[in-house]
Amino acid sequence: MREVVPAALGGERVDKVIALLTGLPRSEVAALVDAGGVLVAGRPVTTRSRRLAEGDELEFEVPVAEEASDLPPEAAVAVDVVYGDDAVLVVDKAAGVVVHPGAGQAGGTLAAGLLARYPELAGVGTRDRPGIVHRLDKGTSGLLVVARTNDAYRSLTTQLKRRSVGRRYTAMVWGSVEAPAGMVDAPVGRAARDPTRMSVSARGREARTRYDVVRRFRDPAPVTLVHCQLETGRTHQIRVHLAAIGHPVLGDARYGGARSARLSPRPFLHAAQLAFDHPVTGERLSFEAPLPADLQAVLDRFR
Repeated sequence: MREVVPAALGGERVDKVIALLTGLPRSEVAALVDAGGVLVAGRPVTTRSRRLAEGDELEFEVPVAEEASDLPPEAAVAVDVVYGDDAVLVVDKAAGVVVHPGAGQAGGTLAAGLLARYPELAGVGTRDRPGIVHRLDKGTSGLLVVARTNDAYRSLTTQLKRRSVGRRYTAMVWGSVEAPAGMVDAPVGRAARDPTRMSVSARGREARTRYDVVRRFRDPAPVTLVHCQLETGRTHQIRVHLAAIGHPVLGDARYGGARSARLSPRPFLHAAQLAFDHPVTGERLSFEAPLPADLQAVLDRFR
């Protein structure tokens, strides 16, 4: 949830402001602040007595669902679980699968497939996104973590806000990326002419993507294989940032990468590595997912 502090609440404590804006008890707000789950201007608030100014931008999430999800389970949706325990699941999502219901996509989602296998998720998180902590684009394959309890949901969403969740993507981009490594630091927001697209915009939210060149290819076209590390998690962030520096993701029609459909039938973007602290034990867990067969076949064409 994002809120801008109105004039009437300027000068008030952060816990009071959130309580007034949401109707939550001050005790719950205090716990949210103490867990690092409240951000002001993109930075975690460290004390609940922090005074806010008019226009300050608050970010926070109330993770516990007020009632169970009414999303119908769908056993037909394939779910590849690579790790699971009583608190979390790690899923290797296939390309073409939408993570949760949204505009134009009511069924066939990963969330519905998960509910069919793990019905307890209906009471975790939010009604329309049961258990879902973060998402991947429909055309992106790879790893994401799902919470099986509300305590795990709180922990994982807080880790995301604190930017302690490690997320590394493998991407193939057009052209030869000259620098061996770099960072794109540019705000990302909704495109003015098309709200379904994102763009680099001064009105957007801060966004940073680090990249490292893995290998450059010349034939049958000049492309570069890169690893991307997210420091923030904005919608379409990697795709927008790479396009902004002149190297759109191969096969990404929306952001300028579909120059030759025969080279890649879908965006060459894969969430290859995921790391987080286990919500119960505190142990750092790390997972890797190899390139799926379709992207490996694309990679094998290049020399």
